[in-house]
Amino acid sequence: MPNDFPRFDLTGDVALVTAAGRGLGRAISLALAYAGADVALGLRDVNTASDLAREITAMGQRVLPLQMDMTQLDQISRAVDDTATQFGRLDILVNNAGLSPENLAENVREEDFDLTLRVNLKGTFFTSQAAGRIMIRQKRGCIINMSSQAGFVALPTESIYCMTKAAIAHLTKCLAVEWGKYNIRVNAVAPTFIRTPGTESALADPAFRSNVIERIAALHRIGEPMDVAGAVVFLASPAASLITGHTLLIDGGWTAT
Repeated sequence: MPNDFPRFDLTGDVALVTAAGRGLGRAISLALAYAGADVALGLRDVNTASDLAREITAMGQRVLPLQMDMTQLDQISRAVDDTATQFGRLDILVNNAGLSPENLAENVREEDFDLTLRVNLKGTFFTSQAAGRIMIRQKRGCIINMSSQAGFVALPTESIYCMTKAAIAHLTKCLAVEWGKYNIRVNAVAPTFIRTPGTESALADPAFRSNVIERIAALHRIGEPMDVAGAVVFLASPAASLITGHTLLIDGGWTAT
């Protein structure tokens, strides 16, 4: 058989996922393990890792829970270094951590503004920097950032979140261009509303849920975490070897109209 068919498995790779404890981070961690990767779990509270760690171990993959509060640069650098030390390499970084305090633009508080930028942008950049230094030495690596459809369309009450997610899409291009010479690919995914613990309360409102489904113009359904995890696995895989600097919208057609 020819050996140049697209390959989607991640056997032998080592991945680090930030905010891995629930929602998208949990689904992405499980999907990467299912595809054959060993997974380091970046967690705001490392003591919450037991169930997820057991699930990954049951798949036959190694797992490393790590204390990784994305507002603490020392924890970021230590988690990245510990991943490379324990596993001997770092092939995949998924910058999943993010938050979105909602408020009308005229009422945004400085502390919410600063925290959103600190986690969504500063955390993403400095985690990428720490991982990038390792990947540069390896001459190989893949970084996948978490943007959002909110980086492409305006969402009322989420001006700061939208701003950071648009910035992540552009940061993705910048890092892809700068690090491509080291065989490091940098991409992003941009999901629509996904059914996670973070969106549960909003989607419980029938009027809000109906509006979201209507705006997801093509498929008319709420996304599931594995819808995003599948795209992450693809972008991390050898099948995506010529894709870099791209933000993949996972929005069910919201931005197509």
